[in-house]
Amino acid sequence: MLVVHVFVHVKPDSVDAFKAASVENARNSVQEPGIARFDVIQQEDDPTRFVLVEVYRTADDPARHKETAHYATWRDTVADMMAESRSAVKLVNVFPDDNGWDMVGV
Repeated sequence: MLVVHVFVHVKPDSVDAFKAASVENARNSVQEPGIARFDVIQQEDDPTRFVLVEVYRTADDPARHKETAHYATWRDTVADMMAESRSAVKLVNVFPDDNGWDMVGV
């Protein structure tokens, strides 16, 4: 599994619109066979900051995700909502193991 944390800082007047667009993207993303999880998380003490937690089954799946219509719609919709460029950190899972991601939420 490849786990990606995407850090996003949104303009204060765009928080609700960013949240709506990101949740819609996440709903579609979890339907992709290469995505085990796609979480949208908002920072409690600063609601303009978000973390997208994306869990891909293989290293090739992020590129496939970026080819989808829902990703393109999200990218274009939120482009002007960003207070600064988003950044990402790539991680590998320790626990649960790769098979354990299929049991999340069961």
